[in-house]
Amino acid sequence: MLKDELPIATFVCPTGLRDLCIGEQGTDASLDHPLDVQVFHIRLANSAGRREAASLLIRKMYGWRGYAVEPEEDIEPNKITLYAETGGVVVGTMSLCLDRDVSLPADENFRDKLDGLREQGRRLCEPSRLAIDKGVTKRVFASLIHISYIYSHNIHGFTDYIIEVNPRHVMFYKRMLGFRDFGGERPCTRVGAPAVLLRLELDYMGEQIRRWGGLMEAHGEERSFYPYFFPTWDEPGITARLMGGRN
Repeated sequence: MLKDELPIATFVCPTGLRDLCIGEQGTDASLDHPLDVQVFHIRLANSAGRREAASLLIRKMYGWRGYAVEPEEDIEPNKITLYAETGGVVVGTMSLCLDRDVSLPADENFRDKLDGLREQGRRLCEPSRLAIDKGVTKRVFASLIHISYIYSHNIHGFTDYIIEVNPRHVMFYKRMLGFRDFGGERPCTRVGAPAVLLRLELDYMGEQIRRWGGLMEAHGEERSFYPYFFPTWDEPGITARLMGGRN
């Protein structure tokens, strides 16, 4: 397991790229995150203190949208938590739940849909508890998703992402990552809001990374987040660090 002090990935976000930020349209520049032009580190939350720092951001961003947040178990054997920090401040986090030993969060509301995929031999994982602070560059979101892809698909051989999202966020995940409808809309008891089940085959994500990863603003007309993923030549180093290496 990666030591806490070793980042999995590091990148620098240049100044003046307001179009590269995840935020509300028309946001006042004075509300932008003051650290979004600095060096960003992506790490595994391997300690209780780091997991709590990630949870604080979850509670802040979910509370801002009016969602309930369930307390997180201290140690869950089928889950990893990633976080992004800059200047010692956590500005992004996501967890990844693997479909082994313990059921996935989406089983609570969509077990029938997930069991259908399992019967086909698909290996499922679920990104969850995703939060990005206001005004933070979209490279943070892209980096968290890319690293979770490397961990789940390249290292452990999982085949599909499934996610529960609020109906108003469905088009974001479809347009920016290529998710597709899979389970319709049902009440999500964990956050006290409706949820739509979406699915993304990780082979498709890999194709998009190989095509667009690392292009950044040179992506032309491509409107997805894939140009802000890491270039493929960064994947071996990220893989090694995830598996405990230093290169």
